[in-house]
Amino acid sequence: MKIAIIPARGGSKRIPRKNIKPFAGIPMIARSIRTAQESGCFDRIVVSTDDEEIAEVARAEGAEVPFLRPAELSDDYTPTVPVVAHALKFLLNDTPRIEDACCIYATAPFMRSQDLIEACSLAVRSGADYVFAATDFPFPIQRAIRLDQNGEVSMFQPEHMTTRSQDLEQAYHDAGQFYWGRKEAWLTGKPIFSSNSRVHLMPRFRVQDIDTPEDWEQAELMLSLIEKRKA
Repeated sequence: MKIAIIPARGGSKRIPRKNIKPFAGIPMIARSIRTAQESGCFDRIVVSTDDEEIAEVARAEGAEVPFLRPAELSDDYTPTVPVVAHALKFLLNDTPRIEDACCIYATAPFMRSQDLIEACSLAVRSGADYVFAATDFPFPIQRAIRLDQNGEVSMFQPEHMTTRSQDLEQAYHDAGQFYWGRKEAWLTGKPIFSSNSRVHLMPRFRVQDIDTPEDWEQAELMLSLIEKRKA
């Protein structure tokens, strides 16, 4: 049995009520729920929240909210793995046949159902603890620069000052959208970024952190361009 767990706490500060704020006319969390439903991957779609208003929106979209998340797992510093493990422990009381859980972020409007399907297939084929969405950096990280308190510039890796971009190793980063994981990996707290994880690569134009009002505006513009491209 496979389940989706969507963490969605109510205390977002930089974008108030972020998880249920309308994004291009649709509550943000509704997009994640609908994509999970469209994928056909899941026996249950569960939202883990500490907020009753978020719970109401989630239920209206057809997701389950069988518990309210405790305060100690709902602050700014709580990592993803303990939140998913908490939900799994609750669900295993009445659904002992759970084998895999996919953590889907509530703010993932560029995720598509095919991404979930392909990542699930990779998880099965590879036997990995986790499979998560990632994309490549647009610029070589080996040539990144830092600014000190006086505004002076230095390179993180000055040995690559004159190395050609095409000769540098490509680097990737987490897309912040979803994480397929084995039940045991979540419950034992295994790290997501490890040698026994695999990635589902996504194009950069479908990856955008949404943490600030500026991020939100950019993401809506990105979505409008993607939809025009499909038209």
